[in-house]
Order: sequence, then C-alpha cells, then structure tokens
Amino acid sequence: MKIFLLRCLGVPRGSPETQRKLGVVALLYFIQGAPAAILWEVLPVYFRLHGISLRAIGGLRLLELPYSLKIFWSPLVHRYGDRRVWVLVCMIGIAGVLFALPFVEVAAVGWIVLLLILALTSLSATQDVAIDSYSVGLVDRQEEGAANGVRASAYRIALVLAGGGTVFLASVLSWNALFVLAALLFAALGFSALTIPRLNLPEESREHWMKGFVGWAGTWKVIPLILFVLTYKLGEFAIGPMVKPFWVDYGKAIWPATDDLMFQIGLFPTTFGIVLSVVGALLGGAFISRYGVFRGVWFLGLLQAVSNLGYSFVEWLDLGRFGLYGASMFESLSGGLGTAAFLAFLMNVCQKEHATVQYAFLSSVFSLTGRLVGGVSGLGAERYGYGNYFALTFVLSMPAYLFLPWVRHWIREDGEE
Repeated sequence: MKIFLLRCLGVPRGSPETQRKLGVVALLYFIQGAPAAILWEVLPVYFRLHGISLRAIGGLRLLELPYSLKIFWSPLVHRYGDRRVWVLVCMIGIAGVLFALPFVEVAAVGWIVLLLILALTSLSATQDVAIDSYSVGLVDRQEEGAANGVRASAYRIALVLAGGGTVFLASVLSWNALFVLAALLFAALGFSALTIPRLNLPEESREHWMKGFVGWAGTWKVIPLILFVLTYKLGEFAIGPMVKPFWVDYGKAIWPATDDLMFQIGLFPTTFGIVLSVVGALLGGAFISRYGVFRGVWFLGLLQAVSNLGYSFVEWLDLGRFGLYGASMFESLSGGLGTAAFLAFLMNVCQKEHATVQYAFLSSVFSLTGRLVGGVSGLGAERYGYGNYFALTFVLSMPAYLFLPWVRHWIREDGEE
C-alpha cells in the first residue's frame, strides 16, 4: 500500500533511501497544504454565501501578509527547536482557530473574525518555514525534480481533501459541524509530523545563519532574482481570490438551488480541479527532470499565465456550464505545471546549510506583491467586471519574463552545491 501511494504521488522507482525521503516530503507538504485549503478554497465560498462583498473577500487577503513577513521570525525556527515540533505546535493552534470560527458571526466581518484569520495565517506561515527548511535539507540535488513533483502533488491533494471535501460536504452537513471536524483532523495531522526522522542542522549553520544569508544575497546580482521572484506568481495571486466568488455568482444562474451550486463547486473547481493540478504537478516534475529547471520556469509558467484567459472568455462569451468546466480544467492543470516549476526553482537556488532563512526570504518576497495584489482583487473585479479583470491578471504575469536572462546563472546543475 505504501509503494502504491508513493507511485500515485509521482515517486519514481529508485533506491529505498530516495523513496523514504520522498515519502517524508509527501507527508510534510500534505500537512502544509491543509491550512491553505481552508484559506483559499473554503473561506471564500463560506464568506460569499454569507453575503460578504467581493471587495471584503479580496481585502481579507491582506491578512495573509504573515506569509510575506515570515523572514523576520524564520531565524527563530532555524536557531531553536526541532522543526517537527514547530509543525505540531502550529497545527494545534490552527485547529483551535477552526474550532472557534463557526461560533463567530461572519455576516459582518468584525475584529474577532479578522484576528482568527490573522492567527491562522501566522501559524500557517511559521509552519511553512519549518517544513520548507526540513525538505530543502533532506533531498539531494539530483532528487529535486522528483521531490518538487511530489511536494506539489501532496500539497494539492491536501487542497482536494481539506478544501474540496469541506465544500462538497457543505451540501449535506452544517458549517459548524464541518469546522469542528476539520479542527480534529488538523490536530491529528500535527501529531503525524512526529513520525518522521529528526533532521539536525550543522552547529555552525545554526549559530551563524546571518553569515550564510549575507554571503548569498549581499550582492547586486541578487536584484534580478528578487524582481523575478516578486513578479513570477503575480497573475496567479491576482486571480486566485476571485475564482470561487466567480463560480458562486456565475453559477447561480445555472444552478439556482444552493445545494446544487455547492455540489458543483465542491466537485469541479475544488476537487476535480485540484486532481488535475496534481496531474499537472507530476507532469511538471517529469518535465523539469528531463529538460531542466530553467526551461520549466519559462515554458510551464507561461502556460499557467495563458490559462487565466479561460475565465475571461467564459464571462465575455457567456459559455455556460461547459465553458466554465473547460476553463477550470485548463487553469487547474496548468497551475500544477507552473507551481512544480517555480518550487523547483526556489529549492534549486538555496544553499542547503542555510535553507531555512534563504527559502523563507524568497517565499516571503514572491508572496509580498501577491498578497497586496490579492488584497485589491475584489476591487478590480467589482470595477472592471470578472472577464476584464481576469484578462488583466494575464498581463500581470508577463513582467517576470524580462528578468529570466539574469536569473539563469542562479540555477545549479546536477551535482553542484
């Protein structure tokens, strides 16, 4: 059964040690994807059904700024404690947030709701630091292509089960029961992190983390890298908060009954869509293993950007349910391809002995503009309409490609450290 599950996640045949490592990566990124599923798949639907405006839903993305600010406390994770314990503590905290959420009035977004979401994003961001650091230090350079296919797949499987599963079950269970059940499952996931082997950092790396960071980033050559990372995911972050509200608003005319609409959203853009994104992640990992990180970043990323136009044509041409299905499938598949490429790039440019701080820095950089753009996404959709706004997100994806010639030298070939 274990071998079968690893095959489903894209783990190639190889040495038992490699399979063990990739199995650990799969577990960790399943854990990492679970809070994201609540933030990006469940809460937008939950809030829209409770009458919250697009502007407010988009504005809530500003509460995800801890993902961009985690660089400031990543040295604490790097310096102190077992990274498995960091994951456990964060997941227990997230479980507490989920348990409290259904007992708070959300029709008007008050300060209690804001604090709960801020706690959720802060704990999730801290957990990300621990998981990313552990994973970068675990796998060898030649294993990175497979590892990134596995991590993207496991992450998106978590989106299916925690996100799509919750929305799907909302058609038959109350939201209160769903959030309490999710809290219990998140706590159990936290304890599962203790089953993986402890991975210790070298003492010098733990004590002198700033030296490695400054030596890596303290040069003008890092500027194109930062600009590339800032802009590469801009289009994805801009469209993300509005996809589920678009399904709710556009789908009401197709499925007037709320239960039918919830079934469709839970099945297609969430569950089936994320399954396609897992397929995309596996294909992306295979593409990178064969053609390299650089080709993966520009080709697969461009395909992901083009997919944003699918929803524009659905709105402009009123393509109905089958157009909606097609746009969702294209966006999900290409999203998995692009994510696998970008994760491989981030892992590749980090030095293993300083992975905690370096990876946290890069992931903070790429999410910063994304959170800010996501925060005004509702305003853009309200002002320009869904179709025009989705087309704008495609345009936002283009500036990153101007920096590709300068970032190519950061990519390490197999065997290079």
